[in-house]
Amino acid sequence: MESQSDQLVVYQGQFGEFTITQDDRREVIIYRSGLCLAALSVAIATILVLIMVEQPWGLKLLTPLFALFSVGLGISLATIHIYLRPLHRLLQVFWLIGTISALIIAWQSSDPLGLFVYDHPLSLFGVGFTFAALTGIYFKEAFCFNRLETKFLTLVVPSLLLGHLTGILPVIVEQVLLAIWGILFLIFGLRKAIQAIPPDIGDKSVFTYLEQQRSVSVSS
Repeated sequence: MESQSDQLVVYQGQFGEFTITQDDRREVIIYRSGLCLAALSVAIATILVLIMVEQPWGLKLLTPLFALFSVGLGISLATIHIYLRPLHRLLQVFWLIGTISALIIAWQSSDPLGLFVYDHPLSLFGVGFTFAALTGIYFKEAFCFNRLETKFLTLVVPSLLLGHLTGILPVIVEQVLLAIWGILFLIFGLRKAIQAIPPDIGDKSVFTYLEQQRSVSVSS
């Protein structure tokens, strides 16, 4: 727990001083909560796919688990701190495309969502955008915090999805990659939950500077 006095610390940023408000901290907590929800959903789905794949009820659970995963990811993308606004908006658009695609498939198909995507790899051209948005978060975390698990996840998730889309990966390889994804994502979520809050907020002076630059561009 961080003390109340920690909230009054003045930080020296690249473009000036800044303080961290309670709203900033709340956003980080919400961001991490979304990640933890998404990670837990993927971990449970991984167990169902690898261990209970023959059970019809297990496959049916994949659809609500994807819904929880998508909600968690959407929450995280709404509250994540990324300096480049166009990149932030792009990840949100990716999430939206993937979510709409999943809703359409779930509405029209009689098969569970996970089974339909597995049997119809081309559906990843829609649903896959959700995972592209997730990979963007992995990349951001790897770049900003040098996290080992997110470095692997940045490679594992696209490799699994592209491998399945093209049909070049044997089933056993896909299972191994899925297991690695589920384990590392859960580790990532747990580590984020106990990380100090200020680093996730970043240098607020950079956000202020970029906002001023955008205002100048618009006015001119």
